Amino acid sequence: MADILEIYTDGSSRGNPGKGGYGIVLKWNKVRKELSGGYRLTTNNRMELLAVILAIESLTRHGLTIRITTDSKYVVDSVEKKWVFGWVKKQFKDKKNKDLWLRFLESYTLHTISFHWVKGHGSHSENIRCDELATAAADSSNLLVDEWYEKNKDVEA
Repeated sequence: MADILEIYTDGSSRGNPGKGGYGIVLKWNKVRKELSGGYRLTTNNRMELLAVILAIESLTRHGLTIRITTDSKYVVDSVEKKWVFGWVKKQFKDKKNKDLWLRFLESYTLHTISFHWVKGHGSHSENIRCDELATAAADSSNLLVDEWYEKNKDVEA
């Protein structure tokens, strides 16, 4: 397992839409890093997907073998069942979060990535930690603007 970068992610939204946040834990051998951030208006699915994107984008090397563990069926099923690739062919017609999916696909191709789903709010310690990071970020006073969402929320509703 030493050759596999373990990434754990979670997203949170206080209301849907509402204030939101993401939490990330990266583990490579004995190195551990945590990342989080919050947004003033977003959705849970956007934060779940953004957590995965930012985790991958934070990496300084390409060609890694990565295992991403998340409680988001939205993210796991969209990739593992290849739905997102069909959405690309249909130019995301009637699909939400096009901006984030296109951003995800840019970084996804740089690595060998597999996804593992875990039940949220269960007994998985890293998922619990990611949830703590995400909710704390959503509750913070230092919130970012999810510009694409705020400009397009009425179209995506």
